[in-house]
Amino acid sequence: MIDWEAYGECRAELGADFVRILGYFREDGTKSVQRIEEAMRAMNAVALVIPAHTLKGEARQFGAEPLADLAELIETGARTCIEHRDRPDALIAEVVKLRPLFEESLALLERESNPLVERRSRPPLQAAGTFGRA
Repeated sequence: MIDWEAYGECRAELGADFVRILGYFREDGTKSVQRIEEAMRAMNAVALVIPAHTLKGEARQFGAEPLADLAELIETGARTCIEHRDRPDALIAEVVKLRPLFEESLALLERESNPLVERRSRPPLQAAGTFGRA
């Protein structure tokens, strides 16, 4: 669901700003998903392109590859509809999958960024009663 290597690289690059930028992803991603859903209800292919493109880039930055791939599919499908002057009916199934995938991806990213959550790479804690012993 998440490319943890890409996530780690992003976290290292952003440093202390990581949590703040992840918060922007939460806000912007929520707005993008909402705009995509609204555009789909209106059958407006033009209005699908920018929020799908934005979501694609932001998701890829954090390693949320399946989300980025789905947003890219919506974006390219909408661009094809524009070129052919078609309605985006064929994108309904993808748009329906988008919100749950966004929410699941965001939950994983936020859980991993929480400083109170034990990380996979941490060594196990010493057993009780062994403090100070070699």
